Amino acid sequence: MKKVLITTVLAAALLASSASVFAVDKKEDKADKKAYPLKTCVVSDEKLGDMGKPFIYKYKGREVQFCCSNCQKDFDKNPDKYLKKLDEAEKKAEKKAAK
Repeated sequence: MKKVLITTVLAAALLASSASVFAVDKKEDKADKKAYPLKTCVVSDEKLGDMGKPFIYKYKGREVQFCCSNCQKDFDKNPDKYLKKLDEAEKKAEKKAAK
């Protein structure tokens, strides 16, 4: 009976400590993530969300949002063109935030 009680207490303590670690990690993730700078698809210029939930694509660790999954094909043909557009939007957002 003592072993069951001790095991239960240790398991509860371990679970509680790991839950708090995960909660801190989630808070840090939200703080580190910048808002996406565009309101439109980087390829088609359609408003994000008009065709349903935006399609999110990771390109070399960078988030790119499209109005639909079909736009990814066009993006992959010339990513530098579209990343330039995203870079310009990020710079504009940073300037606006600095004011």
